[in-house]
Amino acid sequence: MLIKARTEPMELIALRHLNRRMELSSQEKFQLWTMEKGFTGEVLFDRMTETLAEERFIIDDLLLKVNNSYFQLDKVIISQDGIYLIDVKYHEGDYYLEGDKLFSVRSSREYKNPIIQLTRSETLFRQLLQNLKMNHLVRASVIFNNPEFTLYHAPMDQPIILPTQINRLLNEINSTPSKLDESHKKLAQTLLSMHQVKNPYATLPEYQYEKLEKGMHCSECGSLNTEIGDYNLVCGKCGTHERIEKAIVRHIEEIKVLFPGKKITTQTVYEWCNGKVSRRTFLRVLKKNYRAIGTTKDAYFE
Repeated sequence: MLIKARTEPMELIALRHLNRRMELSSQEKFQLWTMEKGFTGEVLFDRMTETLAEERFIIDDLLLKVNNSYFQLDKVIISQDGIYLIDVKYHEGDYYLEGDKLFSVRSSREYKNPIIQLTRSETLFRQLLQNLKMNHLVRASVIFNNPEFTLYHAPMDQPIILPTQINRLLNEINSTPSKLDESHKKLAQTLLSMHQVKNPYATLPEYQYEKLEKGMHCSECGSLNTEIGDYNLVCGKCGTHERIEKAIVRHIEEIKVLFPGKKITTQTVYEWCNGKVSRRTFLRVLKKNYRAIGTTKDAYFE
């Protein structure tokens, strides 16, 4: 049973927005590419675990704080035979381990060793169970689920699941009977209550409202080369049509992500969208989709 579904990280959403409105550095573009790739891999693995039967609690994308230390878990499967902690990596290409370091064969770029990250997360999770006075077997694994991934010098004594081993792992979990009791339910509820919504380690480039390019971008390709026609936002690059009300709401949500402390007013939305439509249209959409605070010209919306 899935009790917490995965959502797109706010850091990823914000980076996408910034990438359309400013020039990211090569390092920032690599960060965006890495996050997009990672999220794709996580979603693909989510689909694979949808087939798990019996009684199991599945929690996706947990950020926990234990003993003043934060750690993230891509997927937690609470089962009768143990708690599965799973870290998903969607690396593509040939890699090799050298000591405790992970390298790409093609570029020689060094990547964070997921085994080290997993070991830290497993240790903190065991401490959490001790704090809760719960005794559950913990099974931690790093799953590489890109079919185009190869790992050379993979140690056999490490909790590494390669692409060709994933179905076998899921079949093993599925074939193991699982009946959950109150302690499993209590653990699941506790983990959900401890989830940290805001990631303190999220990093974004520096940006200012005044310096970001204004306009309405295409929902498909992200181009700011758009025009209004027949009550639609029309992309001049890929030809996508989107109803203007939906497009305006999308851009309001963009402002809220990038500037959470900024009041949403008709003038703010008008400026952000570079006056693509009239202030009256923006006000109509705001009144229909948001709650007005105040009744004067200084009113804003939430």
